[in-house]
Amino acid sequence: MNEKTRTRVGGPEDPREGLEAVVALRRTLEALEAAQVENAIVAGWSWARIAEVLGVSKQAVHKKHARRIRDRYPGEPPGRKGRGA
Repeated sequence: MNEKTRTRVGGPEDPREGLEAVVALRRTLEALEAAQVENAIVAGWSWARIAEVLGVSKQAVHKKHARRIRDRYPGEPPGRKGRGA
C-alpha cells in the first residue's frame, strides 16, 4: 500500500475511518462467501470441492457454513437429493 492509497482509505490522521472500512469490507466478504457456498451446495458441489476452491480445509468450510445451510434447507438442499453431504 502506498501513501496515496493509504490516504484514500483513511490515512493516519483518521485511523477510525480506515478501520471502519475494513469492518464493512469484512462483512461484505462474509456475506458473499456465504451466498456462494450456498449456491455451490445447491448446485451439488461437495464440501471438499468448495474447500479446494476457497483454499481451506473441508472441515473449516463445513464448520463455518453447514449449520446455516442445514437450517435453510431441512433435509437436503435442492441439487443434493440422494447425494449425501
